[in-house]
Amino acid sequence: MSGVSRIKEFNLPDLGEGLTEGEILAWLVKEGDTIELNQPIVEVETAKAAVEIPAKWAGQVRSIFHPEGSTVEVGTPIIAIDTDPGAGPVEASTTGAPAADLPTPSAASLAAVEIAPEEGMVEPGLIGGVAPGGRTAVLVGYGPRNAPAKRRPRKGASPERPATPAASVPPAPAPAPVPAAAPVTAAAPVTAATTVNGNGRPGGLVLAKPPVRKLAKDLGVDLGSLSGSGPLGSITREDVQRAASGTATAAEPPTVAAPATSAAAFGADREQRIPVKGVRRLTAENMSRSAFTAPHVTEFLTVDVTRTMKALDRLRGRREWRDVRVSPLLLVAKAVLLAVRRHPMVNSTWAGDEIVVKEYVNLGIAAATERGLIVPNIKDAGRLTLRELADALTDLVQTAKAGRTSPADMSGGTLTITNVGVFGVDTGTPILPPGESAILAFGAVREMPWVHKGKVRPRQVTTLGLSFDHRIIDGELGSKFLRDIGDFLADPEAALLAWT
Repeated sequence: MSGVSRIKEFNLPDLGEGLTEGEILAWLVKEGDTIELNQPIVEVETAKAAVEIPAKWAGQVRSIFHPEGSTVEVGTPIIAIDTDPGAGPVEASTTGAPAADLPTPSAASLAAVEIAPEEGMVEPGLIGGVAPGGRTAVLVGYGPRNAPAKRRPRKGASPERPATPAASVPPAPAPAPVPAAAPVTAAAPVTAATTVNGNGRPGGLVLAKPPVRKLAKDLGVDLGSLSGSGPLGSITREDVQRAASGTATAAEPPTVAAPATSAAAFGADREQRIPVKGVRRLTAENMSRSAFTAPHVTEFLTVDVTRTMKALDRLRGRREWRDVRVSPLLLVAKAVLLAVRRHPMVNSTWAGDEIVVKEYVNLGIAAATERGLIVPNIKDAGRLTLRELADALTDLVQTAKAGRTSPADMSGGTLTITNVGVFGVDTGTPILPPGESAILAFGAVREMPWVHKGKVRPRQVTTLGLSFDHRIIDGELGSKFLRDIGDFLADPEAALLAWT
């Protein structure tokens, strides 16, 4: 196997539904590791979810092209794998040609190579610096500088003149004599052409690599205000992160502290900037589109769920249910599924010239995760038994908390429940997920005084909030649907006998 063919570059794959980019959350391997086929190598967050990507080949990790935290477009190489590490060293040039096939440079070309001195050198890859081969490192899409690259003169030395034939060098003009009586004046102020930025370089040029510039843009940090700690005063990621957290030292000299009696200062050092990306960005776009597209109506119903809580206790006591996670959400989900059978129009989508009524219910359960709100759904939940529904809810919640929900599990939802009661909230006015016509908010179950059989007694009470698309569901249909859910939770055993 040749050295070229054994090195395989693995591109970031399309993770589904037209996603164009992903953020590398964590590398599960490092350079030099030996990996197996289909072994998870990297965790990537898309606008849908965080997923682990398996290796396409077995072998040894040669290079990792993007660090953790980088946002990479689909189709971009992220890792190189040596598929035959036991075959010896790889003999290949940077262009992929075998070393034996490279042309031998001539003596004249070698003699023409000029070695740059240490002073005035610029680290390759810095924006505005001279990259190897005489190229100018620039941001993608901006093109190289038209003017030739110039090195800074050495400190304390006069600028070097370009080498020209001796016959063509004009004699240097004699300096003009200075009158003895001429007074010594102060130095002229620095003009705009010689302004010095935060890292001490003239001309307003800031040295920073493209990932550092992107990080600064995401965090809202002005590179020109920083003092770089990298080579030749270049700005590093650490400089940007310190500036974002308010610990960076400004380029200007520190000012005298204001008296303690003055008003509090308000500025960037007391602010936090969180980039909007991934799941949070998709959620914001979906909620904005839904809120200003579908006319929302919300109705509320307070229900005595004492019998529901007792039914759950009896269910937990049964031998076949002892290892099953049973919560009030289980019977709320069952109530919603049975109410949909009685009112199919609730499980539909507005399609402009028509309403699409669906005979299947992909029941969405809103879940709060570290990366934002997601709504995975249980496919065809209406066909599941109560035990199957309990297992599906348990798997859905555990997968969401672990950050392993796949994009497929979050697509195709038809009806959603959001359990705000787990946060101690009584109810809410939820916003519809795009394409759905109803969403139910299930509030906290509290012991409250309630009139029961003509007497005020302590009972377990909750409040339901139903938001629906008024283009599809009118007040009568929405009220009947919410009433049936309440009737089920008021006496679930009687409802199961009557409705099934």
